[in-house]
Amino acid sequence: MYLGVDYYPEHWDTSMIDEDLTRIKEMGSNIIRIGEFAWHLMEKREGEYDFSYFDMVIKKAKEYDLKIMFGTPTATFPAWLAKKHPSILSKDELGHTRVFGGRRQYCFNSKEYMKYTKIIVEKLVSHYKNEESIISWQVDNEFGHEGSDMCYCDQCEEKFIEYLKDKYEIIDKFNEVCGTIFWGQTYNDFSEIPLPKPTITTHNPTLKLEHARFRSYSINKFGKEQIEHIRKFKGEKQEITHNFFGGFFDRAYDQNVLSEDLDFVSYDNYPVWGGLEKPIESHHIAMTLDYIRGLKNENYWIVEEIMGAQGHDFIGYLPRPNQAKMWAYQAMAHGCKNMLFFRWRGMTRGAEQFCLGIIDQHNEKGRKYEEVKSFMTHIKGHEELVKSPIKAQVALLYDFDNIWSWNYQRQSSEFNFTKEVLRLYKPFYDLNTNMDVISIKKSFKGYKVLVVPVMSIIDEELAKKFENFVKDGGSIVFSFRSGIKDRNNNLNFKNPFPSHIRQMTGIKIEESESLGQGGTVEIIGMGEYNGKKGKCEVWRDLISLEGAKELYRYDDKFYNTKSCITENEYESGKVYYVGAGVDNSTIGQVVEKIVIENNIEHIKSQEGLEVYMRHLNDERWFFITNHTDEELDYNNTIIEPYESKIIKG
Repeated sequence: MYLGVDYYPEHWDTSMIDEDLTRIKEMGSNIIRIGEFAWHLMEKREGEYDFSYFDMVIKKAKEYDLKIMFGTPTATFPAWLAKKHPSILSKDELGHTRVFGGRRQYCFNSKEYMKYTKIIVEKLVSHYKNEESIISWQVDNEFGHEGSDMCYCDQCEEKFIEYLKDKYEIIDKFNEVCGTIFWGQTYNDFSEIPLPKPTITTHNPTLKLEHARFRSYSINKFGKEQIEHIRKFKGEKQEITHNFFGGFFDRAYDQNVLSEDLDFVSYDNYPVWGGLEKPIESHHIAMTLDYIRGLKNENYWIVEEIMGAQGHDFIGYLPRPNQAKMWAYQAMAHGCKNMLFFRWRGMTRGAEQFCLGIIDQHNEKGRKYEEVKSFMTHIKGHEELVKSPIKAQVALLYDFDNIWSWNYQRQSSEFNFTKEVLRLYKPFYDLNTNMDVISIKKSFKGYKVLVVPVMSIIDEELAKKFENFVKDGGSIVFSFRSGIKDRNNNLNFKNPFPSHIRQMTGIKIEESESLGQGGTVEIIGMGEYNGKKGKCEVWRDLISLEGAKELYRYDDKFYNTKSCITENEYESGKVYYVGAGVDNSTIGQVVEKIVIENNIEHIKSQEGLEVYMRHLNDERWFFITNHTDEELDYNNTIIEPYESKIIKG
């Protein structure tokens, strides 16, 4: 098992390195991560390569028996490169150049930048190809993060037009698919098609979806080219990874594509960051971890695990004693197999002065140091358990085409895609049910239940995949606005909603309503839920039954004959439809029924107490994490605030 820290020795006087490595080693580390932002240190002037500083760092690390993850430095290029080739700089939607001074401000479609990227990567990787202490190369840093997924420069416009030409071939086909007859937007030639920069009202929805696809394609193409280049020159035993970031559903970037070319996936785990008054909810953290595991359907690394408060301009919430340590245990529960903490010592200069680490500016060992040390000491005794595969019987599905469609047409002022994912994820999480979070392109084999939040784009191919799953005895839970659009981001014509899944859901939706800010509607249970009351928000589909059973209906003057939640027996399985943004308690009742009927392993626990089940050698183990600042009880065992336990039983 690899446990360690992100170390930036170039930020400090060279005389400190022995003291640093001594304490890093004493803490329990066996690996450090270096080099990802040090291009200028390696090439101060064009063509003058000097790796002597890192030769020294690596030599020292070997003296302390520390392995190394080395980052390629392409996220932060040197100033001389920006001055010589300003075309490498990306532009925002208003055409403003993102000048040198931040990070990731390069254009993914810049041929000039790719040329220099390949040169520095070749020089760096070749220099260390025989260095056995380097076990992994990290490609760049957090592709697409902090708005770097979007660029509107001339190079991107040219490549976007090429992308559309390659896909559609004939301009009339593009016009037909987009419906450019509307508002007289018909094009005579691909060269007339604009990037979706700001305009009055809005751009064509299909054009905007194509642009998101193009942005994701551009990022992944850049990443894959760099990975391919590393493979040409790296050592045989050196692996390749990339550190993905959170907030992935808010970016025009499908991380599944790059993951295919990685030896293993890595993640930067920040449950809180600058400006937040409190961390994101525990189920939200869990969902992100399950998503990362789902990228390759295997256990992963975390190469930046938060320990101190974080912030560039604003400083975020200070993790309480043992809270960051608890997040580390939660990550291990959900499939992290190797972990590095961010960072060894907070920097006293530059943009991240307030991104605090294990050691602060006083350079003294304190509470955070002792927490990391105790975590490393304890988790090493559970290496086999941590590395064991996770088998889930429930999969939550997403599709980036669908996500981008929603991001461009929210339909309700209160709609947020991640929030709707969590609306269906949380009830399973509350039952401590193991879940995978995977793309619709992955296999559904081995699952008993599929959870499909707000999947507005469902084409015939995907509908057939769903139908086969249900025919084999599986259960599916859909939520509102499912199946309304085709793969081109257009509404289905002459096919009442939910269109291609109408038969399996046993319902028909002729009208719907957006529930804006403060808008709520009461719902009331029927049948087995008779008399139970709940509420919905954001949106509601007014459902007519076509064979399905009504579980909840709307309880208002005009639509009290319309259903809100339905259940339909179809072939050998069941299909549920949640037609609104229903409250957690109400969905929880339905989910508990689904879990029990499908004989899915689950555990009831107090709110805020996560009990994650793992299996090893035919024995059950439990990662227990208390996400609250109160004592909680589990099976007559007191779990202290933010305490974590690993129990066999």
